[in-house]
Amino acid sequence: MAEEEPPEEVLRLVEAVDAFDGIEDDVACALAVTRALEAWPDHHSRLRQLRQDRVNRMRDAGKTWAQIGRELGGISAARAQQIGSGLRGSKRPKKKTEEPPVD
Repeated sequence: MAEEEPPEEVLRLVEAVDAFDGIEDDVACALAVTRALEAWPDHHSRLRQLRQDRVNRMRDAGKTWAQIGRELGGISAARAQQIGSGLRGSKRPKKKTEEPPVD
């Protein structure tokens, strides 16, 4: 089975991230990446909410969690239901409370 081409929006996002490599000046690149990372939490939240809303629209249209999971790339029905409820996947390990000294 051939893998589907990602949607144009995904390709554009990946191209935008890849474009940081093209910034020749190290300071300018690091600053641009810093600014993008500072803005990322808001964008990440928006993407999660958009996905949740669309999953719930599929559910409201009568699709089962299993059908939704298949359409989302073969995730489980339980995971599809978690997305619909706004629950995150597995938790990342907590950061250490003590940071190593900086030079």
